[in-house]
Amino acid sequence: MRVDLRLYAIVDPEVSGGHDLVELCRELAAGGVTLVQLRDKLSDTRVMVERARAIKAVLGPVPLLINDRVDVALAIGADGVHIGWDDMAPADARRLLGPGAIIGLTINSPQRADATALDLIDYAGIGGVYGTTSKVTKNTPIGLAGMSRVIEALHRRKPGFLTCGIAGINAGNAAAVIEAGADGVSVISALSLAPDPRAAAQEMGCVVVSALSRRSRQ
Repeated sequence: MRVDLRLYAIVDPEVSGGHDLVELCRELAAGGVTLVQLRDKLSDTRVMVERARAIKAVLGPVPLLINDRVDVALAIGADGVHIGWDDMAPADARRLLGPGAIIGLTINSPQRADATALDLIDYAGIGGVYGTTSKVTKNTPIGLAGMSRVIEALHRRKPGFLTCGIAGINAGNAAAVIEAGADGVSVISALSLAPDPRAAAQEMGCVVVSALSRRSRQ
């Protein structure tokens, strides 16, 4: 499956801006997001399954990934998962989800890029690029230069391998992330905390598409 990472929304009940998460996803889909990930570190499994199923129902053709929880993805027939470096191994996630699932992995260094079995995953989320308040993290931001180095390491092994920048990305800095080599941006706060998430998605989508267009002409 060719994954469209251009505008990748992450939704989290802890970072919802007062929006109902299902309605937020409906608005984001209407605003043009190309991929949605549900990240939920606190809810009981049954609550998370019910929420994920409701979100999947309103997204239409937009794929839904589940952060970390392969069991939840299987329960609702999600399109795949996004896993962190210390979560379930990509080989195990692939074994459980099958060849048709989308599997993404967070990578924050060239060393980890070199150590990843790229045939087991569909894309890498690179970062955090900028500082973020949407989650607690022990890692310092790697910046645009750090992201570029990771992308270069991945492309040395597999040219054209898909990547997106993660963390602290908004309409003001999304173009720079694309210019530094990413295929898309993964966004939480700039969409979920916006008063009008649909309009925020439309604005950021235009920024990303314009940046990709400029890069393709260079």
